[in-house]
Amino acid sequence: MPVVVVESPAKAKTINKYLGPDYTVLASYGHVRDLPAKDGSVDPDDQFAMTWEVGTDSRKHVKAIADALKDDNALILATDPDREGEAISWHLQEALTKRRSIKKDTAVSRVTFNAITKDAVAEAMRNPREVDMPLVEAYLARRALDYLVGFNLSPVLWRKLPGAKSAGRVQSVCLRLIVEREMEIEAFKPVEYWSIKALLETPRGQSYEARLVKLAGNKLDKMDIRNATQAELAVQAITSRALSIQSVEAKPANRNPSAPFMTSTLQQEASRKFGMGARQTMSAAQRLYEAGYITYMRTDGIDMAPEAVMAARDAIKDRYGAEYVPDSPRMYKNKAKNAQEAHECIRPTDMTRDAKTLKLTDDDQRKLYDLIWKRTISCQMAAARLERTTVEIGSDDGQVGLRATGQVVLFDGFMRVYEEGRDDVADEDERRLPQVMQGEPAVFAKASLADQFAKATGEVQVTEGAKIGKEAILSENEAVLALQHHTQPPPRYTEATLVKRMEELGIGRPSTYASIVTTIQDREYVRKDKNRLIPEEKGRIVTIFLLNFFRQYVGYEFTANLEEQLDDVSAGDRDYKDLLGRFWRDFSAAIGETSELRISEVLDKLDKALAPQLYPPREDGSDPRICPKCGTGQLHLKTSRTGGFVGCGNYPECRYTRPLNGDTDDSGDRVLGEDNGDEISLKKGRFGPYVQRGEITEDNKKPPRASLPRGWSAEDMDLEKALVLLSLPREIGQHPDGGLITANFGRFGPYLHHKAPDEEKGIYANLKDPADVFEIGMNRAVELLAEKRANPGGRGRAAAKPLRELGEHPESGGPVNVMDGRYGPYVKWEKVNATLPKGIEPADVTMEMAVQLIAEKAAKKGTRKKAPAKKKVTKKAATD
Repeated sequence: MPVVVVESPAKAKTINKYLGPDYTVLASYGHVRDLPAKDGSVDPDDQFAMTWEVGTDSRKHVKAIADALKDDNALILATDPDREGEAISWHLQEALTKRRSIKKDTAVSRVTFNAITKDAVAEAMRNPREVDMPLVEAYLARRALDYLVGFNLSPVLWRKLPGAKSAGRVQSVCLRLIVEREMEIEAFKPVEYWSIKALLETPRGQSYEARLVKLAGNKLDKMDIRNATQAELAVQAITSRALSIQSVEAKPANRNPSAPFMTSTLQQEASRKFGMGARQTMSAAQRLYEAGYITYMRTDGIDMAPEAVMAARDAIKDRYGAEYVPDSPRMYKNKAKNAQEAHECIRPTDMTRDAKTLKLTDDDQRKLYDLIWKRTISCQMAAARLERTTVEIGSDDGQVGLRATGQVVLFDGFMRVYEEGRDDVADEDERRLPQVMQGEPAVFAKASLADQFAKATGEVQVTEGAKIGKEAILSENEAVLALQHHTQPPPRYTEATLVKRMEELGIGRPSTYASIVTTIQDREYVRKDKNRLIPEEKGRIVTIFLLNFFRQYVGYEFTANLEEQLDDVSAGDRDYKDLLGRFWRDFSAAIGETSELRISEVLDKLDKALAPQLYPPREDGSDPRICPKCGTGQLHLKTSRTGGFVGCGNYPECRYTRPLNGDTDDSGDRVLGEDNGDEISLKKGRFGPYVQRGEITEDNKKPPRASLPRGWSAEDMDLEKALVLLSLPREIGQHPDGGLITANFGRFGPYLHHKAPDEEKGIYANLKDPADVFEIGMNRAVELLAEKRANPGGRGRAAAKPLRELGEHPESGGPVNVMDGRYGPYVKWEKVNATLPKGIEPADVTMEMAVQLIAEKAAKKGTRKKAPAKKKVTKKAATD
C-alpha cells in the first residue's frame, strides 16, 4: 500500500475515507523540522547553509512514516497546496532520505488538491509531480531572512532596551503601523464645524430630510460653517425664506456583488460581522477544510473553478429563481502577483449545502461556513438594480439651497443573500424619499427635527427656544437643526483594518497575517481593547528604536519590495542565495554599528528624536523639559523592563514619571490626599497601579504600598479606597486553636492566612470573591481554613465538573473528559492529564485528538503500558 502523508490527523481521516484500503494515510502533524534556536543555524559565511533539526514531538511521526515505508516502497506527499505545504513535503523527503527510509528505488511523488472531496483527491492522484523546488527555495529564503533578522536584531533590543522581547522582519513593520496610528491620534487637533438639516414636508403630508449645500449664493463645503454664530445665521437664512423643489433627478444604478473570499478578505469580514480575530477565523476555517466542507483557506486568489461557477449558478436558480442568475458567469481577476501561488478562492465544496444543511455544532465553524457560502453564492448572482434620486431645493432669491438624496431598490439581486460589511460609517444618503415634483413648495414639517435626531442618537435634549446645550441649535419652528461636529482622528486599527492595510502595502502574505497579529499581542507590544489594537509603551519604544537605528528594515516599501523578490524566487526568476547575500551585507553592517552604542547613547538619540511628542509646549510658556514636580530637574527618556517612560533627571531625590503618551496630569503620580500627615498617592509600577503612603527617603526606603486588586480601576481610586488597601492585611480575629487569621491580596488573588502555634509557616486558603477580603467573618474563615488543612492538595473535594465529556476511551475504556485546570484546559483519562496545545479550544477537541494527546503524554511519563499507543490509519480504520 502506498504511504500517503498529509499534515493533520483530521485531514488523514477524511482522505483515507476517499482512498480506501489500498493506501496507508498518515499525518506529519505540521512541520517536522525547524532551525534550532541557536547561533549558526543559518551560516552566511557558507552560502547561507541551514542546519535543520527534527523536532522532539515530530520524531515519532517521522518514525511512523519510515516504518510504513518498510511495507511499501512508495511515498505520496499530499501536504497543503501552498509554499508551506511544499516545504513540509520537502522536509519529509529530506528527513526520510537521511534516515535511509527513502532508497534509490523508492517512488516519491507530490500531489495537491484545493479541496478535500472524493473527486479532487482522485484527480490529484492521477496527476502526481515532483516537489516544486522554486517554491521550496522561496520558503528557505523567508525562513533564513526571518532567522537572520530575529536572531541578530532581538539581542540588540535586549541589550539596548531592557524589557524588549523580540523583533521580526514583518512583525516589526506591523507594529510600526499600530504605533504610528496611535501617534497620529495623539497629535490630532479637532476642528469644529457645523452641519444644517431641515425637515420638510410634501403637499401630501410626507416628510423628508434635506441638508444645507448653498448659503449666500455660494456652494458650501463640509467645513465652511465653523462656529455657532455662523450656524445660527444659517438657520435664520433658511427659516426666513420660502423654499420650493427646483429639480428632481432620478438615475438608475447597479450594484455588483463582492468577489469571493481569499484569506485576507475572509479575516476582515469575519472580524467585521462576528468580531472574530484572525487566528480564531483561521482555526475555524482549517477545521472546515479538513472536514471537506470548503476549499483551501490560505490563498491570494479570487478566481473560481469553472465547475464551481456552474454549480453556484444552478444552486441560485434552484433557490431563488432564474431572474437571479446573470446572463453570463461572473469572472474575478486573480490579484496574486505570483501565478504559482494563485490558488482558487475560498468557497464551499458543495454549493447546494448551506449552514443549516450541514448542521454544524461548533458556533465558529457554523458562522464562518454561513459567511463563506453566502459570499460565494452572491458573487455569481445578478446585480442589484437601484434608482438614486437627488432633489434640489432652493429659495427664489438663490441665496439658500438644500439637497435631499435617497434611493429605491428596484431589484435586490445578490443583496437578497449577502451584503459586505463596512469599516466606515454607512452612507446617510441611502434612505428612501417620498414622491416630490419639480416646482411644488417645500414647506417646513410640523414635527420636530430635534425630536427625531434625539431619538436616533440620544445626544440632544429638546427645549423651547433657539439654543440647545453646546451641540445643537434649533429653529423656533423646530424644523431646522444645526449640529456641532468636530473632526475625528483616524480610528485605531482593528484586526480587520490592520490586515487590510498590510495587504494594501504588500507586507507579508495572507497565510502569515493571523500569526503576526497574534505575535505582537503575545509579546505584550500591543493590547486589544474593544476589538481595537492599542500599542503598549514597550511596543512604542521598540518601534521608535527601530525607526531610528534600522529604519530601512521597518520601511513599508522595503518590506513590500522584499516580498516581490521572494515571489520572483518562487516563480524561478531569482536565485534565493543571491537575495540573501544582498540583504545580509547591509543588515549585518547596521547590526554591527548599533551593537557598539552604549544604552545612554541610544536613549539620548531617541530622546532627541521624540522631543516634539514627549515635550510639547506648555500653555504658560515655561520650559517643557523642566520637571513639574521638583521644578529643577530636566525630563529625560528612560527605559525599564515594562517599556519606555519619561522621568526626572534628579532621580532618586525626585521620582516624577509619566508614560510616553503624556497620558497623565502634570503632577505625575496622582496624590489622593493626606492621612496622619502622610501623603497618600496613586502610582504606576511594573506590575500595575498601586497606592503608597509617604515618599521614598533615605530614612524610609520602603514606604507602605498596596497593589490595586483585579477589578479595581485606577481612575476610580480615591483617598478612602486607598486607605482601605493600605490597612491590609485585615485582621479577622483569633482562631479558636490560637493564632491570628488575616485576609489580604496576593500574587494569585485574595486569600486567608493562619499560623497555628505549632506551625512553622501557617496555611493559605484562596478566596473566590475579592470583596471577601473586607467582608468575610470568623465562622466562614475558620471553615475555609479547616477545609484547606484537611485537603491541602484539593484531592478531598468534590470532583471538578468536566468542560466536555467525550465518552469512553475507544481502546482501553474509561471516561475521556476535557477539564479546566489552573494552567488552562486539558484532556483527562484515568491518571493521564494532557494539556491542550496552544490555539486549540476545548470545544474543538475530538476523541481522536484526545486519544493522540493522551498517548503522547503517557509515553513521556513512561506509562505506555497503561495508555494506548498512537493509532495508525490502516485498512481497518478505513472501514470504520
